[in-house]
Amino acid sequence: MGEGPRAPRTAEEFADWVRPHWPAMAGLAARLGGPHGEDALQEALGAAWRKREQYDESRGTPRAWLLAVVADQGRKTWRTRRPEPVDPVSMDLGAAPGDDREARLDLARALTRLTDRQRLAVELHHVIGLPLAEIASVLGCAEGTVKSTLSDARKRLRAEMGEEYR
Repeated sequence: MGEGPRAPRTAEEFADWVRPHWPAMAGLAARLGGPHGEDALQEALGAAWRKREQYDESRGTPRAWLLAVVADQGRKTWRTRRPEPVDPVSMDLGAAPGDDREARLDLARALTRLTDRQRLAVELHHVIGLPLAEIASVLGCAEGTVKSTLSDARKRLRAEMGEEYR
C-alpha cells in the first residue's frame, strides 16, 4: 500500500481507525440486523479486525470497507436468526417527529418489499448519507449500477406506496 490510509496493525490503531465510522456502522447494523443489530455489529467488528490486512485503499475508503463488512455480517445475522417482529413505526426512517405514523408504517412496509440489494442501497444513500462512489464500494459494483439500483428502488417504493406519498 502507498501513502494514506492503511490497515491498522495494533488494537489501538484499529480503535482509532474505526472510531470516526462507528455511528454509521452502528446505524447500518441496527437497520439490517433488527433486534440482533448489536450482535451483528459485534460480529462485524471481529470480522473487520481479523480481515483488516485485506483492506486496500485503492478500492475504497476505510468507511466503505467497514460498512461492507457490517453489511455482510448483517445479512449473515439476518439469515441465521429468525428475526423478531419489529414495530416499523419505531424504526428510524429519517422522518421528522411530526410525520404521520401511518405514512411511516407504509414506508417501513414498502422497504421490506425491496430486494436486499435495493434496501441496502437505500439505507446507505438516504439514511447514512453515503455518496454513490462509496455505496458502489460497499456493494462491490460500478457507480452506474448503484444509480440503477436506487432508481429501481424508488420506482418500486412509488408503486408500493402510491403517488400520494411523493
